[in-house]
Amino acid sequence: MFETRTLPSDLESIRDEYAPDALVVDVAGDFDTIPPEAAENLGLVVESLSPAAYPQEWLPADAPQALRRYASSDFTIGMPGDGTVTWTRQTTPPTVLVKYRAKGTPEDFLDFLIAEALVQAGTDDVPEHFLPFFGEQYRDLADAVPLGPNDVYQVAAALYEGWVGLHTREAFSSWDGRHDRLYDAWVDAGERLDDRLANLPRLVATGRLSFAEATEFACSAIKHGRDLPAPFAALDTAAYVDHGPTYAVRWAEKTFEQLADTGDDPDSSD
Repeated sequence: MFETRTLPSDLESIRDEYAPDALVVDVAGDFDTIPPEAAENLGLVVESLSPAAYPQEWLPADAPQALRRYASSDFTIGMPGDGTVTWTRQTTPPTVLVKYRAKGTPEDFLDFLIAEALVQAGTDDVPEHFLPFFGEQYRDLADAVPLGPNDVYQVAAALYEGWVGLHTREAFSSWDGRHDRLYDAWVDAGERLDDRLANLPRLVATGRLSFAEATEFACSAIKHGRDLPAPFAALDTAAYVDHGPTYAVRWAEKTFEQLADTGDDPDSSD
């Protein structure tokens, strides 16, 4: 199910710089979450497995089942919303996993996604999922976001991605003149977001995009250093880097207070 991926020279250089021990593997099947019995097959290609577990008390009563499974002692690799490439430190060495769906992804952009995962896996301050990022404050976020549990999950994943992007985008910008192919892929992907970013408030107001979807889109643009509209621009700050989940929860509280004051009603469907 897992096969070591051969990397081009620029990706080898990225790995050497940011996560020199990391393993990059292709996964034979597509997945959101690999079944635990299949995930354990990673033990055939890595040195050891160290499944993570988190307190169930961190979760609100209506948390999605996938999140409860992730918090449990089950060996959980991959979660909904992870995208085409994901990574884990539950293995020694850390592992970057390229999903089967990557076969349809343009080569330069896919290699940027792998490079991004290597940077994240090699950044000690970055946890591998939003649950250890928020910790016990995930319940506070759920209280602050008056939407269904799946939307709360989507908002949490987006806020985590935005925070990670603040930590990693300096690395991406440093590739100009050193790893130009990957730098150009990063710039191109960011530029493709601009038109929709500019229209994001209108898309939400007209019901063409849910608040959770808009948060996901805006936070994905942070790693590209794009200009964000309100209220998402408040997430592109040094204060968010420094205060992480506490800042994210306060942002959510203030945002929904303002939406209530203006009479806007974000999509609460699940």
